[in-house]
Amino acid sequence: MDAYLLIDFGSTYTKLTAVDIENEEILATSKDITTIETNIMDGFNNAYRKLIENLNGRDVNFVRKLACSSAAGGLKMVAIGLVPELTAEAAKRAALGAGARVLKTYSFELTKNEINEIKNSNIDIILLAGGTNGGNKSCILHNAKMLAEHNVDLPIVVAGNKVTYDEIRDIFEDNNMSFSLAENVMPVLNELNVDPAREEIRKVFMKNIIEAKGLGKAEEMVNGILMPTPAAVLKAAEYLSKGSDEEDGLGDLIVIDIGGATTDIHSLADGEPTKGGVTIRGLEEPFAKRTVEGDLGMRYSATSILEAAGTKKLRKYLGDTEREIDISGNCQLRTENIKMIPKTEDEIKFDEALGKVATELALTRHVGFVEVTYTPMGPMYTQTGKDLMETKYVIGTGGIIVHSERANEILKAGEFNIEEPIYLKPKKPEYLVDRTYILSAMGLLAQELPDMAVRIMKKYLVNLN
Repeated sequence: MDAYLLIDFGSTYTKLTAVDIENEEILATSKDITTIETNIMDGFNNAYRKLIENLNGRDVNFVRKLACSSAAGGLKMVAIGLVPELTAEAAKRAALGAGARVLKTYSFELTKNEINEIKNSNIDIILLAGGTNGGNKSCILHNAKMLAEHNVDLPIVVAGNKVTYDEIRDIFEDNNMSFSLAENVMPVLNELNVDPAREEIRKVFMKNIIEAKGLGKAEEMVNGILMPTPAAVLKAAEYLSKGSDEEDGLGDLIVIDIGGATTDIHSLADGEPTKGGVTIRGLEEPFAKRTVEGDLGMRYSATSILEAAGTKKLRKYLGDTEREIDISGNCQLRTENIKMIPKTEDEIKFDEALGKVATELALTRHVGFVEVTYTPMGPMYTQTGKDLMETKYVIGTGGIIVHSERANEILKAGEFNIEEPIYLKPKKPEYLVDRTYILSAMGLLAQELPDMAVRIMKKYLVNLN
């Protein structure tokens, strides 16, 4: 039978999914440790052998092999803009939507110290923005000159004031810089236009980054490494929400992806106020929004979760205040043993508590909030960010959620809390779990067969309600 082989070269595991394209079924899945430190094909070959075993002797012809990757730290970027709350924030959102981990955002004119920081930050791509079209020119031109004069040898995606492009092109070409031009991420004040920059970042990722991360040998084997893994998950979520040409979507949804180093939140919703009398303030929100919390991870960042949440919150989720559980020691153990698999009931419960904290804090940072101002005319309510209170579905993925028998409890930690009413979290969503890790695979499949990808997601995501 003809099938697609969909591959995720993950930061920890290489995951394979075989899809029967005639019957629209997942034939088998498998995973093995990603071997980026030696040869990435070693981990792939181990996972492929397991996949063949899981096919149970079925004769499969892989007509297409598509891949995404977050190996070797994934795609790391810095974003540069003008005003922190406007073009700099717009650039950051464009980079996050492209599947990058944004290490830092810079605003206004770059200093020599900041240039040196960028050169020493182990990033892959720079996103250079600044100014609305026809607006401020001096800042983005200053920053382009600084990058060129200090020989910053990194691919640069320019997505700022379009009237500066001729001069920026001359600056970069005269200094043999690697660069590409995209439409402005904020062509008009407070109006986002992030999709062109996202697409340009994806192209640069495919062209420049794959070989640098040792993925060249993998690319020879597949039909293409199409995008970073987080971008594939966001693409799948967007199709599942909006639907495709022939398939209806599910409507507004949130994806919670808890990993070893980060917790990613994807929201697919307009985020308009759900209550009357509320006005919106701040930058326009994209329909498909992704945030990454680098201090909320189950292993690499376990001690950072403790720093962010405090002992009291972890003890609340452990639900056992009478015993003297060594919170700090348990977090340190996980940070020092990133491949630790919980075996005892105590280890499982501690991991679940970490997962609940990661969910709660990541949702708090992702959703919008409401503030009240008292005026002579009475109270006025303003909303910053997205209102996600009426979100229909919350989808969980990542090891702690996939393998937990209490996944719904972990996801419910992100629900609206009457004790913190300003945060516009979902009230009564239905909970789904990506038990077979198909979201990134379906993001790849949606590039070529979007209708099928939507149908498969509807079929295989497990409803916890």
